[in-house]
Amino acid sequence: MMRKIRVTCISLAAGFAALALAGCNGTVDIGGSNPMPTNQSATGIWDGTDSVTGLNVAGYVDSAGEAVFIRSDGVQFAGATQVSGDTLVAAVVGYTNFGSMFNDGSTYGLGTLNGTVASGSTLTLTLSFTTNGGTAETGSWSLTFSTLTNSGSSLSAISANYTDTASGSVVSISGNGVMTGQDPANSCVVNGTITVINSSYDIYQVSLTYESCTGSYAVLNGLTLTGLAAFNPNTSPTQLTICIAGASSGGKFGIVLYLQGS
Repeated sequence: MMRKIRVTCISLAAGFAALALAGCNGTVDIGGSNPMPTNQSATGIWDGTDSVTGLNVAGYVDSAGEAVFIRSDGVQFAGATQVSGDTLVAAVVGYTNFGSMFNDGSTYGLGTLNGTVASGSTLTLTLSFTTNGGTAETGSWSLTFSTLTNSGSSLSAISANYTDTASGSVVSISGNGVMTGQDPANSCVVNGTITVINSSYDIYQVSLTYESCTGSYAVLNGLTLTGLAAFNPNTSPTQLTICIAGASSGGKFGIVLYLQGS
């Protein structure tokens, strides 16, 4: 049974200051009549639209709170999420897909995400973003939880040869998660790893290093880009979507790879 303690303001020690603030000459509930709210979870794969731009938005949030949201124009917003109750906040870095730019000619910027989440159901976020060129952008995202999230992750599930839908180059993933590939169009040689974060969720961690690139891609040489990926075994062919980003003296760069299984 919940007990009530009567507190009288006569002489309270510092250790009882919280009780005094709760209400002198009143009653304080002991036993949790107003329990702390349970934190919702943003972990998962999310899909929806941005009502400001009309573009589709996909989101990957891993079990540690790291997240990336990808608009259908190739722009990705990456950062760590924090959830308190049903409120989500995140500071994000936004990147255009390599080779493209924002309207002001910049390729990255900084922003914040604020909104609410219901575990395994809905994610509603507002984006406030400013490009490195000083242009402000906003977004209003309504996303729903994808059941693909719960298909889990394993290296055996993704071990295969893939074709990059943009360049036609082949990327191979071995049974221990080693990734290799080369793009004949720009001579880029790619080496890296893809790893399982939490086998309960269909979200992977990726690290790729670029070497031997020529032309406009030469700025990527020696750069390691990291990020998240999700695998869809339900399409034919299967699809692995990878979102990675990194920074060097040459700038900040983001790359979204859409890989189709052979």
